[in-house]
Amino acid sequence: MNESLSLAIRHHTGFTYDGIAKSSYNEARMTPISGASQEVRNAHIAVQPVVPLSTHTDYFGTVVTAFDIQEPHPKLEVEARSNVESRAGLIAPAISWSDLRAPALVDFFSEYLFATDRTKLTGDVLAPLDEWKRIADLHSCVDAVSAYVRAHVTYLPGATSVEATAQEAWDLGEGVCQDLTHVTIGLLRELGIPARYVSGYLFPLSDAEVGEVVAGQSHAWIEYFSGAWTGMDPTNGIPETERHIIVGNGRDYDDVAPLKGVYQGAASSSLGVIVEMSRTH
Repeated sequence: MNESLSLAIRHHTGFTYDGIAKSSYNEARMTPISGASQEVRNAHIAVQPVVPLSTHTDYFGTVVTAFDIQEPHPKLEVEARSNVESRAGLIAPAISWSDLRAPALVDFFSEYLFATDRTKLTGDVLAPLDEWKRIADLHSCVDAVSAYVRAHVTYLPGATSVEATAQEAWDLGEGVCQDLTHVTIGLLRELGIPARYVSGYLFPLSDAEVGEVVAGQSHAWIEYFSGAWTGMDPTNGIPETERHIIVGNGRDYDDVAPLKGVYQGAASSSLGVIVEMSRTH
């Protein structure tokens, strides 16, 4: 029987300005999505200053909350709350390399096979490609790539900025989950394995009490196509579990940034991110 988890999630973020912003136009991707491994019971986003919100689903299937503020404001605060029922997915046997290279499949998944500016890799990082291509099982190949990335890019909070590329993290030898995810995606695409970026939350405890509020994490991991989309967390070296809550996916971080926009006014800085999570039963 699959493990399951019922979670309440609070995600708070925003911007402060060196002065006053005259106006701003924003998109928030902070609402979990229902899918094979999770069901969203309810979700709500609140914004300060209070303005009308509109919601749509983007090209990649992520829920987007869009809003604009047409009054002077010294800061912007966004808070998302949701309740999610999550369960561990089953990993199905992988298709063969020859099936993966079928022209129709390559064409269908082309967006997840070509490098973006974020995921492009060159030089010594690509050295093991031929060795990995000789691993018959796709799941085992992805495990080998993930282990290789963890061995060369040390997870270190604050090591890079949100603008970092996979190549920059590799050259530095340090990075955050976003960086390990970008490097892994870049390598899998070089191998011809469709891979996409997943943005969401990681519930850090396996033994939390019901109602106990813990500091969660905004997190990133990958999904690769092996006949079905299969989740893998390269930072922790584990498959996607019931503790991984999916908000959205795309080609790289730029497709799923939690909060982005443009504004007119003085320079801004992040308010920081607070993620609180608790088991509901």
